[in-house]
Amino acid sequence: MNIIIAERIKELMKEQELNQVKLAEKIGVKQNTISAWLLKKKEPCITSLWLLADYFDVSIDYLVGRDND
Repeated sequence: MNIIIAERIKELMKEQELNQVKLAEKIGVKQNTISAWLLKKKEPCITSLWLLADYFDVSIDYLVGRDND
């Protein structure tokens, strides 16, 4: 599942022209946390998924690959 999450986060970051530092600032996590997600070393916890979903205005289901909308 972390492959899908990483790809979805990368896609959303690209759409909004965000780098890791900016996204980290926006959702209140450290840049190295974003890096670990994108490198598929860690998966976001449920709280981080909520923050990402709210920030990008998508569902958690979309982030984890259960929904394509």
